[in-house]
Amino acid sequence: MRTIAEINEKISCQRAVVLTVEELKARVAEVGVTQVAQEVDVITTGTFEPMESSGAIINLGHTDPPIKIRRCWLDGVPAYSGFGAVDLYLGASCPVDAIDGEEVRERGGGHVIEDLIAGKAVQVRAQGQVTDCYPRATFETTIMRETINQFYLFNPRNLYQNFIVGVNGGDRPLFTYLGPLQPRLGNAVYSNPGAISPLLNDPDLQLIGIGTRIFLGGGIGYVAWEGTQHFPLQKRLANHTPIGPAATLALIGDAKQMDSRWVRGCYFKSYGPSLMLGVGVPLPVLSAEVVEHCAVQDKELVAPIVDFSIPRRVRPTFGLVSYAQLKSGRVTIEGRTVRVAPLASLFLSRQVALELKQWIEAGKFTLTEPVSQIPMERTFLPQDRWTEF
Repeated sequence: MRTIAEINEKISCQRAVVLTVEELKARVAEVGVTQVAQEVDVITTGTFEPMESSGAIINLGHTDPPIKIRRCWLDGVPAYSGFGAVDLYLGASCPVDAIDGEEVRERGGGHVIEDLIAGKAVQVRAQGQVTDCYPRATFETTIMRETINQFYLFNPRNLYQNFIVGVNGGDRPLFTYLGPLQPRLGNAVYSNPGAISPLLNDPDLQLIGIGTRIFLGGGIGYVAWEGTQHFPLQKRLANHTPIGPAATLALIGDAKQMDSRWVRGCYFKSYGPSLMLGVGVPLPVLSAEVVEHCAVQDKELVAPIVDFSIPRRVRPTFGLVSYAQLKSGRVTIEGRTVRVAPLASLFLSRQVALELKQWIEAGKFTLTEPVSQIPMERTFLPQDRWTEF
């Protein structure tokens, strides 16, 4: 029907027809897939949810005399320093180092990343390995976004293509990466925003690949690689959508362009820090099949209900539930009505898709051809080997 080059030409002339994925679904219900495929050039998707496998690469710049940093803390959060002399990697889920007698602060790498993006000052404390070319042993300073060289997010695992619903069938509260789960099926929590989520609208990853330009944290980012724990061979429904955690993506983007509205540190009680991140992905309408996939509804998507009270890698499930049921606020588990809530912000997920739509309509954001497809044959390898010491 059309090519990415043709769509970009229309974007540059501000003539492209762009719909958010929710608008697309509503339009398909009115006039059908074929007509919508003729009318629309780009569909925007979005999510705003916790993505703890995220972090920032930071280059501080050299001191005088120079230092080869081997231990470093940013506002009390340890940063990895085992590569370049003043290169750091700050993990979003790394907690503050507690000093003896100090109350543990509910703060971590995600909060420091948010502060730097917001233009706030961050304290640096470093210890160096003394060598002939790096004679300095210690260093302390205050940095801001403008006083460092590179500052970019490099996130090993974002944008899960579907996820799980967490419940607790045990007798005590559990504190998990989905938040608190109350005992005896007291509540249920899900994290994926369902039918508006980027990868559920491109289930076979035919449009999204390495090099795809995206909305990342309020700036422009790119798909860098497959994500860790990428598992595209997950069982799938007839509509090609997976029944549980499946594909993932590694993302990269310049944090100096980002907006702290879309990058927020968060903390899960008795679990640890993480990062709430807004990600939007444009899907070019290259064929009617694209529209058909994007017309999928919450009632046609499912996730497994997983019991976290069993402390094993493979936990028992209470079957599958549709996202339409999840978004109703109540699900039925073994004859009981259980309250359910999303971990993702559905409102802000919609806002991500809307902002990306506005960028494209204004000619500020064009689409890219992937330089390579994401592998769709990856198996998932657990660590089942036990070694006794």
